[in-house]
Amino acid sequence: MAILKPFKGIRPKKEFVKQVASKPYDVLNEREARKEAEGNPYSFYHVIKPEIDFPDDFDHYAPDIYIRGIENFKDMMNKGVFFQDEEACLYIYCQTMNGRKQYGIVGSASVDDYLNNVIRKHELTRPDKEEDRKNHVRVSNLNYEPVFFAYPHQEELDRLIMELAKGTPEYNFIADDGIGHAFWVIQDPALISKITSLFSKIPFTYVADGHHRTAAAALVGEEKRKANPRHTGQEEYNYFLAVHFPDNQLQILDYNRVVKDLNGMTSGQFIEKLKTSFEITPIGKEAYRPQQLHEFGMYLDGSWYKLTAKPGTYNNNDPIGALDVTILSEQLLVPILKIVDLRTDKRIEFVGGLRGLGELEKRVDSGDMKAAFSMFPVSMKQLIDIADSGNIMPPKVTWFEPKLRSGLVLHSLE
Repeated sequence: MAILKPFKGIRPKKEFVKQVASKPYDVLNEREARKEAEGNPYSFYHVIKPEIDFPDDFDHYAPDIYIRGIENFKDMMNKGVFFQDEEACLYIYCQTMNGRKQYGIVGSASVDDYLNNVIRKHELTRPDKEEDRKNHVRVSNLNYEPVFFAYPHQEELDRLIMELAKGTPEYNFIADDGIGHAFWVIQDPALISKITSLFSKIPFTYVADGHHRTAAAALVGEEKRKANPRHTGQEEYNYFLAVHFPDNQLQILDYNRVVKDLNGMTSGQFIEKLKTSFEITPIGKEAYRPQQLHEFGMYLDGSWYKLTAKPGTYNNNDPIGALDVTILSEQLLVPILKIVDLRTDKRIEFVGGLRGLGELEKRVDSGDMKAAFSMFPVSMKQLIDIADSGNIMPPKVTWFEPKLRSGLVLHSLE
């Protein structure tokens, strides 16, 4: 059963919270983060992406990067931007996007739960990105950013969280992108005990967003265990920072594909090849968003088409075989375009659904890309089925929105 533990959060004072809060480290590149942090010495990008304080060509993985991150954070602590709660708390974090709200419980997740697969994963991690986040944790002894977990919704627990969120939030602001963020501090020991007791009935939690941060936090905790001859299991490094959302409140957006060329074919030849696996319906100039599983939009030569996968091209009894990204790869990208490895092939790129279908048209019309494919979003049920079966999703399948804001609360390993 899943463990949720209160902790003494390190948080910004109310008057600084909007100035501090930033998107996660991996949402923006260095140039974009530098622009967002411009003129704002308290932006949390100075902590989680300290490369913005170095010249463009500086090695992002150099030891100086990680040292600068913790120095920047300590400077904010010394200036009174941050403080630490005196007692162990839980926190509630609500995000509002386009009128939709999702309420997460902020607490410590267990390293043991990660190692024992109580925390379930659906993506592979890249060693370089994982090591980068590990170095931040090693140097700072802090979990700078929370990871984004989902849990199978539990009515009694979710009702309690909604009731507590009727109180006045500690933080309540709308970020520059229009997304609302509200944050409550739960200090009452009886309430904390009730929440953790209800949470302990949850059999598994699921990494929704932040596989690299999750792996880094848990594996550094494991390192610290092995290095401590007096390890008891009660140390704070046995836990890491997470926000847990009920699965029925979450939204996964489409994660679309654009390709640079048609592998030497004309558009006509390419469309003829597609007819083997897809029913093709011309749509015209209006952008086409798939309406159901096994349906795709294709933008080519200024026109949209609906592609419907033919029976026999997918296996709905196989959690991986039923995925539309699997169908697209096995019936189009690999056999026709010879794009085999989505992680390394430079002929394919990925566009998150938040950017809209207009971004796909823009990429193709500019000549940068030759064709675009709009996807039907993966469901939470598909994600959970894959994680429960021990399978791994193909790359670039899930795009959760809204993203957590970093800097609202930190967890110390000491």
